[in-house]
Amino acid sequence: MLQTKIHNITLKNPVMTASGTFGYGEEFADFVDLNKLGGIVVKGTTGDRRQGNPYPRMAETPSGMLNAVGLQNVGVETFCKDVYHRIKDLDTNIIVNVSGSSIEEYCKTAAMIDKLDKIPAIELNISCPNVKKGGMGFGTDPAMAAQVVSEVRKIYHKTLIVKLTPNVTSVVEIAKAVEGAGADSVSLINTMLGMAIDVEKQRPYLSTITGGLSGPAVKPVAVRMVWQVAHAVSIPVIGLGGIASAADALEFLMAGAKAIQVGTANFIDPSITMKIIDGLEDYCKRHSINDINDIIGII
Repeated sequence: MLQTKIHNITLKNPVMTASGTFGYGEEFADFVDLNKLGGIVVKGTTGDRRQGNPYPRMAETPSGMLNAVGLQNVGVETFCKDVYHRIKDLDTNIIVNVSGSSIEEYCKTAAMIDKLDKIPAIELNISCPNVKKGGMGFGTDPAMAAQVVSEVRKIYHKTLIVKLTPNVTSVVEIAKAVEGAGADSVSLINTMLGMAIDVEKQRPYLSTITGGLSGPAVKPVAVRMVWQVAHAVSIPVIGLGGIASAADALEFLMAGAKAIQVGTANFIDPSITMKIIDGLEDYCKRHSINDINDIIGII
């Protein structure tokens, strides 16, 4: 009833977890049945270990949150030698979010993960700043986005998902560029750039001043972008941004997403993914839908 596919990966249901909000999955094992998920996208992994940005780096906002964690992670070598062996036998799709500051770093990380048998896909985070281009995000320029995807495509042989930033004039243009460069799927949206100020202390809440806005506040923008991209590309689209219920997930599916990712809502209710899966099953039964794919892209 709920089975769907992203390129050549079969998902038992369209509910996945978003990178950076679910750790490596094992952190949520006391709250959810990890094997029931369609997939787990583990936290952003880079070529080297990163400590992340100074605290404070998270702030609650109306209907959402700001974060500037800064890709804190153990690095790809430790992931491959340690973390991978703890999670590889889960009965779900483990997808690694790959981040970097240069094309060389993206390629190094992707090449190492390519050798891991139980990792069927990577999600390329092209929202990262390109240090060789003055900090401009890889995903904000079609040519740069295509270049990094093309180079990773040469050395990565499994399913390549590219995560798109909403902080652009035309997300469709970026989606088409990465599709042309060899992406097998796109996921969107990443966080929107935002800022919040503590008026009593008269300074920004975040140490970095600005950060990524996520949560219900961004959902209408995310649904719109997913709808636009789903109509513009032929590869599968994964939708995310403010999903906190089965109804939210259904909006993205009806807009054209083949699967969805749950992010910020995991912090509010660690078992939310299970409730969304159950809610999708209930919806299908109530509407006599035998295959979830029958409603994907009906808008």
